[in-house]
Amino acid sequence: MELLKAIALGLPMTLLVTAVALGIGSIVALPLLAGLRSGKTAVRFLTRAIIDLLRGIPPVVWLFLLFYGISAGSFRLSAFGAGVIGLGVVAGAYLTEIFRGALGGIKAGQWEASEALGLDRFTMWSKVIGPQGLRVAIPGFTTYAIGLLKDSSIVSTIGVAEIVYLTQQSARTSGQGITVYFIAAAVYIMLSMPIGMLSRNLDIKMRKAVAR
Repeated sequence: MELLKAIALGLPMTLLVTAVALGIGSIVALPLLAGLRSGKTAVRFLTRAIIDLLRGIPPVVWLFLLFYGISAGSFRLSAFGAGVIGLGVVAGAYLTEIFRGALGGIKAGQWEASEALGLDRFTMWSKVIGPQGLRVAIPGFTTYAIGLLKDSSIVSTIGVAEIVYLTQQSARTSGQGITVYFIAAAVYIMLSMPIGMLSRNLDIKMRKAVAR
């Protein structure tokens, strides 16, 4: 029980890192998505190069570059800041592809009908394309969110006190290494299950909304 309490102390930080990184990734993905859909070849090429760069370098390397490499005078990113920014920009690259695939899954007739009705871009995206794209993106977005929850353990390498960081400390001090890591694994499973359930419920609601 004491081991579980010790590990659970890192739960809020794990959830915070995951949520902030996912939020940063979602924001980063929007301009990248616009770049991929640009009518200018140079913009599309540059955007693709940025996405490939972000995805091609392991997240832990980005964390080290941000935490140890960025400083100006007395300014230096905190471990938390470097962690969420590093995971967030990588998430942005992957979410861009998820959103791009979701838009690609919308039938051409939906775009044509919106133009034929003379809908402005805001109305088209908010009432027609957006809801359909969101429904298609939910499974991929949720899968990535669950993966990011587990990848948040990487921030332990720069000293963020989340679940894995505290698990390692408990394993060293208690001498019950295998038990401690089994408990940590169970905690991650319990965290992942509600996200999957929420995704399924949201998908059902979105299907009903789009079907109207």
